[in-house]
Amino acid sequence: MADVKAKVLEALRKAGKPLRPGEIAELAGLDKDEVSKAIKELKAEGKVHSPKRCFYAPK
Repeated sequence: MADVKAKVLEALRKAGKPLRPGEIAELAGLDKDEVSKAIKELKAEGKVHSPKRCFYAPK
């Protein structure tokens, strides 16, 4: 899972704007369900936040 989380964070940083889980999955070449799980963990760790509903950005 650490690898998936790293890819999610990298995709968010490269995008430079808040993204939806589906967009993150597409950019990172990951499954949308994996991305959703990773986002949940990253939010709990304080590494990502949700500036608006269903969009995520790195802190």
